[in-house]
Amino acid sequence: MTTFSNWDVIRNLFFSLPWTLALSLIAFIGGGLIGFLLLLARLIGNKYVEMLIRGYVQVFQGTPVLMQLFLVYFGIALFGIQVSPLLAATVCYSLYASAFFAETWHGCVKSIPQGQWEASSSLSFNFSQQLRYIIFPVALRISLPPTIGLMVQIIKNTSLASVIGFVELTRTGQMITNITYEPFFVYGMVSLFYFSICFPISLIGKSLENKYRFIQ
Repeated sequence: MTTFSNWDVIRNLFFSLPWTLALSLIAFIGGGLIGFLLLLARLIGNKYVEMLIRGYVQVFQGTPVLMQLFLVYFGIALFGIQVSPLLAATVCYSLYASAFFAETWHGCVKSIPQGQWEASSSLSFNFSQQLRYIIFPVALRISLPPTIGLMVQIIKNTSLASVIGFVELTRTGQMITNITYEPFFVYGMVSLFYFSICFPISLIGKSLENKYRFIQ
């Protein structure tokens, strides 16, 4: 009979931690890039582009991540393409994160007072120059706290990738529990690992929120 000491549990959870961090980082970068492109399309495009992007955002914000994972993992396989859990999770979380990034950043841009646009226009800046030199630098500082908050949500939501077989922190906890039959201790340690990642990030977000609270 295989026995696990408390140290064995902690050690195996620690070894799975890089996969959780890697998936979170990939989702953050991929979602950020797609979200930024959606933001640009929304700012530059016409009303039909605006409607399409709004629909995209509503779909991903209005459906559970769990369902999105199932649809990506099993949906792509319907086309005869073999999909690994990592690839499915990467695609799903990148699309999911992009919807939230696009909406959040769009709100940050729209929150900038009209006077900023008028001032930059009076300097003979074209639209792209307005965005590059005036609007985006201010919007970036405004968006830092909510963006960091979204990062925390992405990290916690990676736990759902365990349902499609991706072995990260939560999935490792499930497998250890099947051996040790000590769910309270194992999942307590899993929660502690997530807390140790998310809490410092939340503190950074709170600090930035206080720092840029009065930015216009």
